Amino acid sequence: MRFHSPRALGRTPRVSVVIPCYNYGRYLPAAVASALDQQGLDVDVLVVDDASPDGSHLVAQELAASDPRVDVLVHDNNAGHIQTYNDGLTRAEGDYVVLLSADDLLPRNALTRAIGLMEAHPSVGLVYGYARSFTDRPDTVTDETRNWSVWPGRQWLRRSARSGRCFLVSPEAVMRREALFETDLYDPRLPHSGDFDMWLRTAARWDVGRVNGPIQAHYRVHDANMHLTSYAGWLTDLEARRRTFDILFDERAADVAEVVALRPVAMKALAREAMRRSRLAHRGAGWSDDEAAAYLQFASETWPGSERSWTGRATRLLLEQGRLPAVQARELGTRVRHHVEWRRERRWGV
Repeated sequence: MRFHSPRALGRTPRVSVVIPCYNYGRYLPAAVASALDQQGLDVDVLVVDDASPDGSHLVAQELAASDPRVDVLVHDNNAGHIQTYNDGLTRAEGDYVVLLSADDLLPRNALTRAIGLMEAHPSVGLVYGYARSFTDRPDTVTDETRNWSVWPGRQWLRRSARSGRCFLVSPEAVMRREALFETDLYDPRLPHSGDFDMWLRTAARWDVGRVNGPIQAHYRVHDANMHLTSYAGWLTDLEARRRTFDILFDERAADVAEVVALRPVAMKALAREAMRRSRLAHRGAGWSDDEAAAYLQFASETWPGSERSWTGRATRLLLEQGRLPAVQARELGTRVRHHVEWRRERRWGV
């Protein structure tokens, strides 16, 4: 990874922002306005309404009537979020493409900053930054960029495998159009982790960049978030990540030995997280034998060495006897390590 000083745009690139919407008509005006508030870019917005019963399409059509940069595609029947994403993305004509959920927001000039990096580094297919969560009102964002990070894609992918997870939330991601269409868009087999799949596929072929410093997206947290409803639960998330890595190694990059060699690294990371979740479930309210056992079963299936590892033996002893063998110091070390990792990821993105 290398750091680079930010540069101003030398031309006016075109960026297409696709906003999928289902029953989020109340959020649409703010989302569209945030996407258009980008200096130095030629922005077009396509709202794709997935047959929302709340009248979202009427809100979208009113926005389109008031601004020629906004267009609307309305599904006659509900097609689900993956098809909605793909229907919008296939119509993107910009040099760069963004998928922005209707309940999220882009800070002013977030796309300008991200595309500035990609214009300066043609090998970069994906750019992201820090996405901050909010509930009622997003934080004010400064335009000041500390620097840019650029990773060789497979180096970034290796970091992701070692952590066993994705570093992006989603609304902060900007993709080069050529890179996007190399991925064949969202995979319907991965309704929970389609974004993660796309980032991994891109990193296997393209470099990855990050805008360091300012907030690059506002992620809205509310009761109807998909990760809190249709795909809730840490075990569901772990299973989806394992499936995503399997598809990467078996299909996406099966011809890239450097990538395939990361399978045991990713599986071990997922298993370790599952064992940690098992211990947390034991300590938390509402713990059940079945829940803890499910995490351990996942760890055993994912990484056969988990049962022989110190962590695996200690976790089983905790569940069977209600105690851990002199692990207070190690557990404290684990918490400290996770905090340090969080702080590093907040600043540098990995």
